Amino acid sequence: MSTEPSSIPPLAGKALLTGASGFIGGRLRDALLERGLEVVAIRRKGSPPSKKGRSVECDYDDLDGLTRVIEAEKPSYVLHVAGATKGVTYDDFRSANLMPTENLLRAIEKAHPALERFVHLSSLTSYGPSAKDRPLREDDPRRPIEFYGQSKLEAEHAVESRGDKLAWTILRPGGVYGPGDVDYFNLFREVEGRRNVFFGNRDRWFSAIYVDDCVDAILLACTHPGAAGQGFFVDDGLPITWGQFQEAIVEASGKRVFTLSLPEVLVDVAAVGGELVTRLDGKPRLFNRQKAKMGAQEAWTSTSDKLRTRLGWTSKVDYREGVRRAYAWYRQHRWL
Repeated sequence: MSTEPSSIPPLAGKALLTGASGFIGGRLRDALLERGLEVVAIRRKGSPPSKKGRSVECDYDDLDGLTRVIEAEKPSYVLHVAGATKGVTYDDFRSANLMPTENLLRAIEKAHPALERFVHLSSLTSYGPSAKDRPLREDDPRRPIEFYGQSKLEAEHAVESRGDKLAWTILRPGGVYGPGDVDYFNLFREVEGRRNVFFGNRDRWFSAIYVDDCVDAILLACTHPGAAGQGFFVDDGLPITWGQFQEAIVEASGKRVFTLSLPEVLVDVAAVGGELVTRLDGKPRLFNRQKAKMGAQEAWTSTSDKLRTRLGWTSKVDYREGVRRAYAWYRQHRWL
């Protein structure tokens, strides 16, 4: 975890956590345990229990089972981090991002409406792309352009529909990276192989957030009165290009690399190829036409001014330092 002094107020009680086996959820679970909270993770039936904290077995389509879990545990906070970024059809995304959210909310309403805070981790993609010179703000219209973003927006609507009947907060991080991430890891692996490759995206913009800073925002949202009934973008305040981000990876590697800028059409070819393979085995691929559509936009940027001014949150790790930490972790754990 981050070694900087934390500005997060003390937390107490019990946290019910979804997505604890994932990148952000695992980091969040560790942070909660470090702060002395009792952590109960929901894991799908058949999944192995975590070696950290306690877990209960329940599928998200089992509303009665979720209700029993909420009733038995009576958590102080429910932190909903679970979700899917990959899928084959729109129904795949709805079943992974919308259905669990709706059923968790229904279970809370039935068994524990006095919950202190429901924190829902959404995504910048629920708003759609931005202009490169104008980052998104919370009062902008939400116009997702692909299945993942649309499913995250529907989940947000489900949360917001509770109004003041439930104390909720929605967080919308940009690109989350750091130790243990598997998506951005591909860029690190390429650089480790002395290749720095672009597919027409070198000058396109995005907003990023180091994982521990994202976790701090989640923790702060648990108790801050100004977070109730609000949604916030979460980013480090410095939109960057893919060229800048990958150059930071190169610098962290200490290697001389060969930089190659390939035509964007190759992404479209890979996307079609990925979908053809998916039809054969049913497994979603990183490259598909939905992802290609996202990558073709000039910018995915936001501003976290509202989070900073309303809650006093601040990011502590800029992208250069975050990339150095991630690179060191990948090497230490023999991913590279």
